[in-house]
Amino acid sequence: MKDHLRELVAQALLDLRREGKIPADLELPDYVIERTKSREHGDYATNIALLLAKRIGMNPMALAETLIGSMDANDESKHIEKVAVAKPGFINFTISRRCLLSTVRRVFEAGAEFGRQPAGSRESITVEFVSANPNGPLHVGHGRGAAYGATVANLLEAAGHSVQREYYVNDAGRQMDILAISVWLRYHELCGVSVRFPDNGYKGDYVVDIARALRAQEGDRLRFGALDIFEGVPHDEGQGGDKEKHVDALIANARRLLGDNDYRLVFNAGLDFCLTDIRNDLHGFGVDHDSFFSERSLSVDGYVQRAVDILRANGHLYEQDGALWFRATDFGDDKDRVVIRDNGVSTYFASDIGYLLSKFERGFERALYIFGADHHGYIVRLKAAAKGLGLDESKIEIQLVQFAILYRGGERVQMSTRAGSFVTLRELREEVGNDAARFFYVMRSNDQHLDFDLDLAKSHSKENPVYYIQYAITRSAGLFRKLREKQWSYNDSAAVANRELMDSDAETVLLGELMRFPEVIESAAVNRGPQILANYLRETANAFHSFYENCDILSEDEAVRSARLGLCKATAQVLGNGLALLGVSAPERM
Repeated sequence: MKDHLRELVAQALLDLRREGKIPADLELPDYVIERTKSREHGDYATNIALLLAKRIGMNPMALAETLIGSMDANDESKHIEKVAVAKPGFINFTISRRCLLSTVRRVFEAGAEFGRQPAGSRESITVEFVSANPNGPLHVGHGRGAAYGATVANLLEAAGHSVQREYYVNDAGRQMDILAISVWLRYHELCGVSVRFPDNGYKGDYVVDIARALRAQEGDRLRFGALDIFEGVPHDEGQGGDKEKHVDALIANARRLLGDNDYRLVFNAGLDFCLTDIRNDLHGFGVDHDSFFSERSLSVDGYVQRAVDILRANGHLYEQDGALWFRATDFGDDKDRVVIRDNGVSTYFASDIGYLLSKFERGFERALYIFGADHHGYIVRLKAAAKGLGLDESKIEIQLVQFAILYRGGERVQMSTRAGSFVTLRELREEVGNDAARFFYVMRSNDQHLDFDLDLAKSHSKENPVYYIQYAITRSAGLFRKLREKQWSYNDSAAVANRELMDSDAETVLLGELMRFPEVIESAAVNRGPQILANYLRETANAFHSFYENCDILSEDEAVRSARLGLCKATAQVLGNGLALLGVSAPERM
């Protein structure tokens, strides 16, 4: 409907230009068409007359009246029942009853596709999300990024984009080396070697599980004496030393004692275990990625080197103190960035640049990164890298997901990944269920902190939004079960044929909610805002419950009954379509 109204406005402006009432070369303002806050003012409103009047020196009310005259003549489809001017110059549109009632038929015809745009009709987008270091299980903080990323990808796809869902596997960083040394030391404990576990090591039970599997596979072959393991290692933090230097020295000793092949064996034992666990956990959460992209592959496939070569060719690199630097400050960054250290090893930033380049070399037209809020510094950094590489920075987008704070019984639940005391995503799913978790994670804007109330998520009440929405679907299904019990018939054709009989306020409000579903998907996709869809579903469920309680749906009058059951079926379809985009089920029984 918004597209139709925009076409009417555009045609009216064209008519005024032809008539010489507005300058032919006038640049049109960026006007909006939006839902009115009150039905008394119609269904939609636009501010075009207010914005344009300032530029041409005309009274906004008079200009609005002039525009309305052209719109009436152009609305051949008669989707609009009334167009009116409201002070100080808004144009309000009221949708025709004919258009409103046709919603049921359109929902029936489109079914699961209602609200969606043609597949592949817009640019291709790679959406990278979650990308947690594979050094342990996913916790509830990762869950919000997973739910948000998966839902945004679904919305973009529904809006017509070709979407690729990607997980960037940080399999070349220091944290993975710390996991490897943690596994190796637990392995030694299982072999009967007394070792002091580092303060900076990963202490979760899963590390012992990895070590146990490693020992079952390799026996005592990777075992060394404690004196060899700790030779030359400086004191840990708990011993009055530096925990970072302590663990780095342990890693260096492990590499020396094990050699390249066996160190990689231990390293991969941790990586493979955690990555498999992450894949399984995400799949159980209804989140599946098309690609798990390895950081290590950036060097193997030459992306890092090509990125460095491009920056050098573009004149954006310089040498200082034996290192190779990217002149990031030329592009708005707060400092220049090292890409190659003085020892010849590429930096994390070099990998970031190589990964950015790979997205576009692989053919994607837009790259959407979804990061945790603690990665806010990456925005300027990646934009600078894009400019240096000669990429269109407007095609690179970063969305930040704020932290989710878990509450149980009114008490905040503390989390610490390394201490092993965190609440895993799997535990959350087991406690509240996938549906509540997926919905609660996205019902607030991603740039707002989320207080996740476990008690509310598990409640069967109107206050629990996911239960309230699903209850509308089960209520609709229950009516059709009662219909069969009475041995009454129903068919979609009769519902469409008798739709004129629906004229109560409750029916009109619900029809209006169903009609705007496509524009809600569009808005949620454009704004990367799943909460827009979540709020809409709650409002639609509320409209349905009002209709259910105020209308005699299983009326003795067959024609009325058919029309109202058709509205029930259409509502269940729309709610189900919306929940599917959020990764939430649409049960017919609860």
